[in-house]
Amino acid sequence: MNNAPERQAHEGRAPRGSAPQEAAAGPLKAMSPGVVDYLFRQLVAGEPAEDVQWGSEGVALSAQPPGAELARRLSECDVDALTPTELFHYVRAAQRLATWAESLREDAVGRYCGAPRQGPVRSPQE
Repeated sequence: MNNAPERQAHEGRAPRGSAPQEAAAGPLKAMSPGVVDYLFRQLVAGEPAEDVQWGSEGVALSAQPPGAELARRLSECDVDALTPTELFHYVRAAQRLATWAESLREDAVGRYCGAPRQGPVRSPQE
């Protein structure tokens, strides 16, 4: 018996004549040559691998107050293009937005289910 294909599959190599498996998974699968070049230039220059210039171009997601503008920015964001750090900030911003929206809902339900408001209470002497 020839166990070569079985041994190659066990070692992580595809047997000859089989369909190629995806070599890269996770964030590495989306790294274009331009991204690799950018990261290499950052490494050589001693700079961080993250693109930090966007921080001076406006309010960061982590600093954006919850509301309609944050919802718009989150909905327009290309999540697949985010770095792990940017994705972390995206998730935190989405959590803040969800908490804010939930507080709006709870307030509205409280108003809906609560006793009807009456005008200011006046004493009989007035």
